Amino acid sequence: MESEQRRKRKRVFNQSLFSSHSKLISQVRSLILCFSIFFSLLLLSHRIHLAPSSLHPVLKVSRLSLLSSSTSNSVLDSSSSESGIRSPVRIEDRVLFPDHILLLLSNSDSLIEELECVYDWQGLNYSDGVTANEVVLHPVLSLNDYDEFRSVARCPLPPENYSVAVNLRRRGVGDSDVVRNDWLLGPAENQNQTVHSWEKVVYAALIDGVTAVVFVKGLNLRPNRDWDPSRFSCHFRSHETGVSVKTTAIKVAQEVVRCLIPRSMRNSPVKAEGIRVTIGVNRIPLPSVAKIVNFNSDYDPSNVKTHELCVCTMVWNQAASLREWIIYHSFLGVERWFIYDNNSDDDIKEVIQELELNRYNISRQTWPWIKTQEAGFSHCALRARRECKWVSFMDVDEFFYFPSPTLHHRKFDKLGFPGKNALRSLVNNFSNSTKIAEIRTSCHSFGPSGLNTPPSEGVTVGYTCRLQSPERHKSIVRPDALDHSLLNVVHHFRLRKGFKYINLPQNTALINHYKYQVWESFRAKFFRRVATYVADWQENQNEGSKDRAPGLGTEPIEPPDWRLKFCEVWDTGLRDFVLANMVDSATGLLPWETSL
Repeated sequence: MESEQRRKRKRVFNQSLFSSHSKLISQVRSLILCFSIFFSLLLLSHRIHLAPSSLHPVLKVSRLSLLSSSTSNSVLDSSSSESGIRSPVRIEDRVLFPDHILLLLSNSDSLIEELECVYDWQGLNYSDGVTANEVVLHPVLSLNDYDEFRSVARCPLPPENYSVAVNLRRRGVGDSDVVRNDWLLGPAENQNQTVHSWEKVVYAALIDGVTAVVFVKGLNLRPNRDWDPSRFSCHFRSHETGVSVKTTAIKVAQEVVRCLIPRSMRNSPVKAEGIRVTIGVNRIPLPSVAKIVNFNSDYDPSNVKTHELCVCTMVWNQAASLREWIIYHSFLGVERWFIYDNNSDDDIKEVIQELELNRYNISRQTWPWIKTQEAGFSHCALRARRECKWVSFMDVDEFFYFPSPTLHHRKFDKLGFPGKNALRSLVNNFSNSTKIAEIRTSCHSFGPSGLNTPPSEGVTVGYTCRLQSPERHKSIVRPDALDHSLLNVVHHFRLRKGFKYINLPQNTALINHYKYQVWESFRAKFFRRVATYVADWQENQNEGSKDRAPGLGTEPIEPPDWRLKFCEVWDTGLRDFVLANMVDSATGLLPWETSL
């Protein structure tokens, strides 16, 4: 409304300063008045560009509450209606990451597909128009649905001396070199221009019974332990009244804080949906972009689950690996998939859409929060709990494999021999147990196996040489048996008291981890890793850890004889299984080698 009124305003200048019918004293007064107005307008409209004190982007921090207001700026699509305006898409929040800026947008039902990021010169004061050399435009890096309330857009970092309070406009609007204010989520007066730092911010929240599970960056808590919740408080703000209600935290671990929801909402937790929440540390509230989402409004632990076996994973630019991984594990009996997309810029959307058209049950969750795999898995465990009896937490380069059982493991014979639905049959054998809630499987790490280029038939057939000893394990868990802290160390969870895990013998089941692939594939890991407590490859930390490649430094430079490394045992077991069971007899191709 305000922007519409501004467009209708016109400056009216009185060009007749003297009236022939006025007295001399009136003429003098009119002249003085006109000159005063003229100079006032000149001073107000004049833009003074001062050299900034820093060459780095500066955060424009609003004086508004740390729980950011929903009354913020709006991007306008001028392609329809008489006035050329659709319903606005508002920027509710901005978060500054090391390599981009995240914008959380409301009104996703009117989201515009093609948006441009608009960067203005620091201190720029918009009037009717801004010349092109005072702003910089760049296409958005990505635009995705996020939750039931919002979508997210990512913009590159601003050029030097331009503000990080990025705005948006519809790409291609206007042919002149003037960027008009009515095309932007413009920096109008009294509107929220806050930019939060990713170093410390509350970023997500879910309802779980009469509690809210809140995800926080910047607590810097040591992993794999509980923390005293008395240091923490929870603050809920009603979007209707603007009133903030404080409650207590009851569980704190890693990046997850579990809070009691306000008493007025406990009989009907649906009332908490969409409410802003933040966490107080030693009575000081943290900045927050979190709104409460309710995935489990009809959750009842006694209800029969829709699916026996589901899988949750977090990916960044793994579209090329998804088809083989999903098709293969679907053959083994996986029924449901939760893919947490951590800012991919490949064709993952198209790959998932193709799989969905072929009746693979997949949900892609936009997860823009970098290096939060443990928190993302906690989020997924709550989301999957309503429909999944068991959930496997694994990566897309990890494949279950069933060697033939031996006489030494007769007690596991009932789990069955390898074949179709073998993995689902395995977990089903433990579904009626009142004690076992986690199934752990050892991992063998495979190397490049002498290859220089990615194998066209897929990793399961192409990579056949591995290290002798297994490294770590991965888990399949019952999400309704997890500890209330949701504490997990990739990739297993802490269980509630009374439940236990079981280690599968290596002759019963294994995971082939195609960790060290050809250099072309492996070097992509140098950009960023998704786990919170695992150092990035380029960091000089924990260089002897199993989470890193032995003998590899911190630079993405291919070591000599990379193709021959990590090769101690030739193992063709999974390759032989895949070729025996999954090759199309007519074409001789595996299902992931052809279009579905």
